[in-house]
Amino acid sequence: MSDNQSWNSSGSEEDLEPREDYGHPVGVVEFSGVLSKWTNYIHGWQDRWVVLKNNTLSYYKSQDETEYGCRGSLCLSKAVITPHEFDECRLDISVNDSVWYLRAQDPEHRNKWIEFIELHRVDSGYGSESSLRRHGSMLSLTSATSGYSATSTSSFKKGHSLREKLAEMETFRDILCRQVDTLQKYFDSCADVSKDELQRDKIVEDDEDDFPNTRTDGEFLHNNGSKEKLFQSVNPKGINGIDFKGEAITFKATTAGILATLSHCIDLMVKREDSWQKRLDKEMEKRRRIEESYKSALNELKKKSHFGGPDYEEGPNSLINEDEFFDAVEAALDRHDKIEEQSQAEKTRIERSRPPPPEDIYSTPGTHRFSNKVEEMVQNHMTYSLQDVGGDANWQLVVEEGEMKVYRREVEENGIVLDPLKATHSVKGVTGHEVCQYFWDTTYRNDWETTIENFNVVERLSENAAIIYQTHRRVWPASQRDVLYLSAMRKILANNENDPDTWLVCNFSVDHDEAQPSSRCVRVKINIAMICQTLVSPPEGDKEISRDNILCKITYFANVNPGGWAPASVLRAVAKREYPKFLKRFTSYVQEKTTGKAILF
Repeated sequence: MSDNQSWNSSGSEEDLEPREDYGHPVGVVEFSGVLSKWTNYIHGWQDRWVVLKNNTLSYYKSQDETEYGCRGSLCLSKAVITPHEFDECRLDISVNDSVWYLRAQDPEHRNKWIEFIELHRVDSGYGSESSLRRHGSMLSLTSATSGYSATSTSSFKKGHSLREKLAEMETFRDILCRQVDTLQKYFDSCADVSKDELQRDKIVEDDEDDFPNTRTDGEFLHNNGSKEKLFQSVNPKGINGIDFKGEAITFKATTAGILATLSHCIDLMVKREDSWQKRLDKEMEKRRRIEESYKSALNELKKKSHFGGPDYEEGPNSLINEDEFFDAVEAALDRHDKIEEQSQAEKTRIERSRPPPPEDIYSTPGTHRFSNKVEEMVQNHMTYSLQDVGGDANWQLVVEEGEMKVYRREVEENGIVLDPLKATHSVKGVTGHEVCQYFWDTTYRNDWETTIENFNVVERLSENAAIIYQTHRRVWPASQRDVLYLSAMRKILANNENDPDTWLVCNFSVDHDEAQPSSRCVRVKINIAMICQTLVSPPEGDKEISRDNILCKITYFANVNPGGWAPASVLRAVAKREYPKFLKRFTSYVQEKTTGKAILF
């Protein structure tokens, strides 16, 4: 069968059409449904309407928007479908550097999607035996042709003397072929003569008894007197016309010339072998370096393109290592700081003329359902948070900037960092009442708190207590956090006239039916206290007390359980960086807000 016939039989258009095979219907039906798709590290998983049709996977924002065109599509011909190792609802589909992270509502739906995707891939012909059969003939023809072409045209391109010797061998070959033809004719003539002689001897033996008289002209006379020419004389001209000895000498000389030329070719190739080997080694080393550079660049490209994917965010099976986690968090915090600086420079704060409530409402715990818990937390903070950091408490000084000192005690539980933190600070020109008022009142929260994405008061328990839910801005690759806590403000009266009054705000985690934990955020547990005492120095003469005469001593205590799977070293580094910044930012805000206003004792 010719090559052309082979190609037509294996690659005809009839083979490419869908057909019924092994009981399967022609073609694969369309399949669609809702899958969660990973969008980016800000929005995370989002529900999308996904359609599988004609070996193509497309997605739309919703089923209602299918008529407006898809938002993205993947051809499944060369796609790699990977069920996730740990998440039973997730599958990843990758084509080159493009990766779709998808999640079904349960493992059963995920398996159904994988089954339909594979059916579409098989129906399209990719990866099947028929596909190989269709492309096999032309592939073998082209590969064989290209291999022969490369060898014949480039092997001896620069061998000038070698090329001359090869030309000589071509000449010798032509001569040798002609000599072989001549010798073959001679051998054929010899064979014919031998055959004729054998036939004549047989005739003579058969007619020995009645053998005719022989005449010199080769005719024989029988007894009946008839004449007959039994056989013609062999003409030796066909044999004697060939100079056998001369042909043999020429043949020998020709073969000797060929052998000599071959020997010379071998010598030339041996001499050039070292040069070729060096050139080959150099090319192989060059190729090795290029392949390594290519692999390195490809890995970097994949890492950058997939670095924002769900496999690199905080979690028990995260692919990001601790150093990369810390670098990413630090870079995100730096970006947030720059954005906050720009917004503070452009923002004009609105003056709020909200009159402070009477002081007596802060002197009692209230009558709500959490009043006993609030009183317990207040007494604990007044007893333990104000204790000196020396002794056996194992407090370690981690930051000291002017009047501000930050201490930490390292505590871990089940691999989660639960380090209690304590900070002391002195601020001039403000009172403890003013500091606690701005810290507790949610009206001013967005003015000084830069980590909050949004918050709302879930329930107002009393004039001095409320339950608040707030979500914090995400710092990728860490998961987003939220917190639900009760915030209460209290005034602790002094036991004697020489002691200053103490103002306190305590925030501690509680549960509430209207703010249940969700899979979108990691719920943080907190126990925080801001304890402030006002010290007044006597003014000179009969002058009135001014802000120059007052000093606020602040003790800030925080015990936070961040939850999640963030590395301990990263959490400690972030705490060491962020808590001092928070205290300086907040106290500067209070000083700015109270400048020129009446003192609120």
